[in-house]
Amino acid sequence: MNIITHFEESEAEQIEPLVESFIAQFAPLESNAFHLLRDRRTGAIFAECHVKGNQILSLGTIDVPLDPESSPEYRANRELVENHPAFTQMKADALAGRSFSGIVCEYQEGEDKPLKIIGGQHRFEAIAAASENDVYEWHGIKVYFGLDKDQRLDVQVISNTNIAVSRDLLDRMYETLAGSELRDWCQRAGLLDKGEDFSDKRKRGNSITVGFARNFIINYYKGAEIDPKEFDRVDTTPVAVPTGQREPAEWGEVKIKHPDLWTDPNLLQAGQEYAALIDAQEKAFTDAKSGNAKSGFTDSFDKASNLAIVTAWAFVAGLLQKNPERLTRHYNLKNSGSGDPLKAAALAKGKHATDTDTYRGLGYRTDAKERGRFVELFWLQAEKDSGISPKLVDAAIGAYHAKDALIEAENLKKKL
Repeated sequence: MNIITHFEESEAEQIEPLVESFIAQFAPLESNAFHLLRDRRTGAIFAECHVKGNQILSLGTIDVPLDPESSPEYRANRELVENHPAFTQMKADALAGRSFSGIVCEYQEGEDKPLKIIGGQHRFEAIAAASENDVYEWHGIKVYFGLDKDQRLDVQVISNTNIAVSRDLLDRMYETLAGSELRDWCQRAGLLDKGEDFSDKRKRGNSITVGFARNFIINYYKGAEIDPKEFDRVDTTPVAVPTGQREPAEWGEVKIKHPDLWTDPNLLQAGQEYAALIDAQEKAFTDAKSGNAKSGFTDSFDKASNLAIVTAWAFVAGLLQKNPERLTRHYNLKNSGSGDPLKAAALAKGKHATDTDTYRGLGYRTDAKERGRFVELFWLQAEKDSGISPKLVDAAIGAYHAKDALIEAENLKKKL
């Protein structure tokens, strides 16, 4: 074998034994001239070469954790989309002898499956399907050596971005790298099942996303900062945290200002209460036979996952921490009425004179106005303890616009 390095000799000496092990184990076509490169941005060392399909299958795996040391049970890759036409075509191409390229891997010496497939799991599965007919071709791989945690995350992001990764998956990857605290908290609160990971894509029926959890926690503390006596005179619009960023500013600020948030019993109770509200809302629209959402009621079934509702409910939960009686009423919303605690039908009828003809009522949008209206709704509900009704919805929308006009007038006065 002949390893040709294109970076500092001292670094090459440290990594060459690992590279030699890879060449001996996989016998790539380039063994006699194996070019080793270094990514100047991250320092990650890699090579591009060709390996036979049977070697990739016997020594490779797509079951790859992002953080093998701290969170080995949670995967970094997207879910396979097996019913996509492009995947069907990919399997047909592999069976016809297609040689794939751009499969991104990390080599970890000493494991039963040392070739960790970071990007290209659909191609890996297509190669596996072709192997059932003894079709094995040479395939191009980009293999990394000796990655640290930050470099591994970077490779994951790059690999998945090439296949239009969702922002929710990026959030999950970033949060996994940061640690297990958010996931553990959601599992304790019941927002995730024990051992369950965040969803890699916001979709009805999926588990909650990292964005859902971050927004809930941030707005709980945002609400707690408001003086209830000033409620009618200050802006109480919940924030919506950006997704697809490694550390959104609002998320970083909350963790700095509330270092004990993971052990905050009041926050945990709020999370548990919201998990119970989700459960109550879903049960109200679950078909007893199939266990799925009733036909024609999927939106009502999933109403508690609407971002405007999540952020506003959490905001009011934080705001009412110093008022136990009203907080109890807020939490008891889950028990109001005979099913459908969020009263999806009543929400849908809510509309203001300023709304466009395309506005479908509360609970369909997630913009700032929608979030602000829901704060007024939950605030009034905690005062009246009557559950959500058409009259309460109308009153909440009116209160939101009255407050908005008052705040705008006060801001104009300040400019005089």
